[in-house]
Amino acid sequence: METAIYARVSTHNGQNPEMQVRELRDYCKRRGWKLAGEYIDVGISGAKDSRPELNRLSADAHHRKFGAVVVWRFDRFARSVSHLLRALETFHSLGIEFVSLSEQVDTSTPTGKMIFTVLGAVAELERNLIAERVRAGLRNARAKGKRLGRPHKAINAAEIASLRSQGSSWRQIGAKLGVSAATALKASQGRLEIPPVPSAVSS
Repeated sequence: METAIYARVSTHNGQNPEMQVRELRDYCKRRGWKLAGEYIDVGISGAKDSRPELNRLSADAHHRKFGAVVVWRFDRFARSVSHLLRALETFHSLGIEFVSLSEQVDTSTPTGKMIFTVLGAVAELERNLIAERVRAGLRNARAKGKRLGRPHKAINAAEIASLRSQGSSWRQIGAKLGVSAATALKASQGRLEIPPVPSAVSS
């Protein structure tokens, strides 16, 4: 099987990706898998969304340049469980197997497929917990009387009428007032609540 290996070290100080790479090469050799490519990010944090070699691996995966990806450990590859699951789902849809040596996970085996399912459940739980925290925060804000959503923008209907009389389009009017063309049109037709424009206070 054509195989890709991925390794990452965070800094150049005292860390060498060669240890990871050597073990990954040995594993592929034992399995009789042919190396199609080595992708090694050096001096890059795993928390980064974008990593040059990981991006290259992803692009090559979509071009079906290999049938399996082997990594030394989950955290060398993914920044979170949800990130790992998304990558595994992508590999699965492309027919690419995934192996992590340290965790002894191999999605080509029944045990590996079970772990993939468990990871999916954990990621789903993580998404649900985040959504519930957001909803709880909104409920708490409403209970305290806080007004949610985008603040209303005062629109002067007289100014809209003046701009229209000068030949301005609704898009131009909206851009000038900082609203959409549709909002400007609604305001001109009285279909939008327009806060009164404060009058000047005489001395």
